[in-house]
Amino acid sequence: MENCSKLISYLLHSKNQTHIFHLQTTSYAEHMALGTFYDKITDLIDGLVESYQGKYGIIRGYSAFGYNDYTDKNQTITYLDGICKTVETLRVNMPDSYLQNQVDTIIELIQSTLYKLKNLN
Repeated sequence: MENCSKLISYLLHSKNQTHIFHLQTTSYAEHMALGTFYDKITDLIDGLVESYQGKYGIIRGYSAFGYNDYTDKNQTITYLDGICKTVETLRVNMPDSYLQNQVDTIIELIQSTLYKLKNLN
């Protein structure tokens, strides 16, 4: 369950970090892409945690991470790329196919956001 709390901790951090980037960017396209991400990720995290806890019990041992101010779009892209790699690495801690499907939906949202950041101005 420890690595499960690590995965959820990173996802919770991504919601708040992208919200900070959303509030600090001066790019309308980036503002909208990040707004969509943090709006949707909340429900996806809730669904994943509640599904996991329904079978395995309450997740304990969450971690906290520091936040960064926005500097540029490349920083945001690098951050989301890193979150995606972390999710892909830690997903092995989700033992059931329905949990894996929920993780897939989270990765889909991250990749969609990365597409918007990289290709839409």
